[in-house]
Amino acid sequence: MNSETKQCQNCKKDFVVEPEDFNFYEKMQVPPPTWCPQCRAQRRLAFRNDRIFYKRKSDYSGKEIFSRFSDTSPVKVYEEDVWNSDLWDGTDYAMDVDFSKPLLSQLRELLGKVPLLSRSVIKCINSDYSGNCTSFKNCYFCFGGNNNDDCSYCNSVSYSKNCFDILFGGKCELCYESFQLNRCSRTLFSNRCDDCMDVLFSTNLHGCNNCFGCSNLRNKNFYIFNVPFAKDEYIRKISEFDLGSYKSILEIRAKANDFWEKSINKYIDGMKNNDVSGEYIFNSKNTKYSYLVLDGENIKYSQYLRPGPNKDCYDVSIAPNNGELLYEGSTVGIDGSNLKFNVECFENAQDLEYCMYCRGNISHLFACVGLKSKKYCILNKQYTKDEYEALVPKIINHMNKMPYADKLGRIYKYGEFFPIEFSPFAYNDTIAQEYFLLTKEQAIKQGYNWKDSDKRAYTITKTSDQLPDNIKDIDDSILKDTIQCLHNQKCDEQCTQAFKITIQELQFYKKINLPIPRLCPNCRYYQRMAQRNPLKLWHRQCMCDKKHPHHTGKCSNEFETSYAPERKEIVYCEQCYQQEVV
Repeated sequence: MNSETKQCQNCKKDFVVEPEDFNFYEKMQVPPPTWCPQCRAQRRLAFRNDRIFYKRKSDYSGKEIFSRFSDTSPVKVYEEDVWNSDLWDGTDYAMDVDFSKPLLSQLRELLGKVPLLSRSVIKCINSDYSGNCTSFKNCYFCFGGNNNDDCSYCNSVSYSKNCFDILFGGKCELCYESFQLNRCSRTLFSNRCDDCMDVLFSTNLHGCNNCFGCSNLRNKNFYIFNVPFAKDEYIRKISEFDLGSYKSILEIRAKANDFWEKSINKYIDGMKNNDVSGEYIFNSKNTKYSYLVLDGENIKYSQYLRPGPNKDCYDVSIAPNNGELLYEGSTVGIDGSNLKFNVECFENAQDLEYCMYCRGNISHLFACVGLKSKKYCILNKQYTKDEYEALVPKIINHMNKMPYADKLGRIYKYGEFFPIEFSPFAYNDTIAQEYFLLTKEQAIKQGYNWKDSDKRAYTITKTSDQLPDNIKDIDDSILKDTIQCLHNQKCDEQCTQAFKITIQELQFYKKINLPIPRLCPNCRYYQRMAQRNPLKLWHRQCMCDKKHPHHTGKCSNEFETSYAPERKEIVYCEQCYQQEVV
């Protein structure tokens, strides 16, 4: 089969469907997509609210609860203990298939009736203000991940303890304000570090201890800005930096960033891979145009497939582990297989199509919402196995003959993911906004929902410039203060205007000797997000002009990279990078 060029139904740009893509679609028994990979990713990510939570009333008890769905979202919401109980049953909302209406119109009606889970949490203890997580204990405002203890303000972090303000990480302890850490301890203000201890203001270090302001080191000890020191001299020099001072931290970070910009970068952040393209891919093979994948095999056009393993997946956004034959899904997997066009369906889910918010030993469901431990259901109505298998082909045929049309006239036959307007979240509350930034006007024009920021009536007791510079001058009275964020909502980072310091935070800052932050948690999160590369690839040539065994003069190797051509960083191919970094 040959490649085929198609025009995206959404952005109208051309995209290519490769022969290997057709082979996958044939295996999944689905038609090829009508949206391009970028538009497909943006659409899926708009169904995932990762970290914006609200207080609203439960539609079951009337109690005020912490929920990922705002009170303006057109869905019913139950608290976790009620939703997970036997107090209600999703089949109570069953609908007969009406062949006089588009199937997706009927599904949308069902979505407005069936109660949804306020927070997606499993086996969490004393972690009420966290979500999209499993086995958290004593965690506060942590979202995504599993098996964390005593962490705060972390996102997509797993198997970690006593970490604060970490974005993407695993098996870490006593780490702070960093991005992409794995198996690190006491690593602060750093990114892309693995197996490191006592590392500060550093990037792309592997197996290093006691390093400060460094870049591209492997198995080194006692380095400052890539210069080696004797242990005693290193300790003396580090003691000269006043890390408890906010002013000092700003100065050091600026110097470190300047040093990083002059360092070389490998075209892809990844290790132990075979035949991959994308960014942040590890221990994977045949993984193409994907982002944040760990232990993946035969993956394409997908994001956030970690901790893994996952196999044979196309167009999947957020699949934690043990998923196989997944296609066009947002938050799916966890021991799931043969899942097509689903939102948040996991925990031993098998053979699902067009389902939303179903979980727990579910199989053979089509166009269902909020079911638990069910099989052979359509629009939440129970059928026998024979009835189900006879009706599904008729429904698919009906979806092609009478497709759903959204408010912008885009057509959804069988094989398309859910229309944008089905998302119960405002676009600016989802992770789509973090990778595909839109203004309110742009989002509405493209058919997404939007939520204006709630008016806040904080009584500010301290502005940022009124905070003592050094942690040694901070006492427990800070716990009573409402601190004005330095940005004061004059940014595009969903600034909360003000924030408070928790006792766990203060104890951590005192223990590690770190100053009190001046930004609210949301603004700090966006500062970390700015360190990650975008969800997009550019075709470029290696920038190396040194003499290496495989070239003299400028290297001719070309690659796909997430470093845009206009960026300042120096980008090398794999061969040149390995020659320089030892």
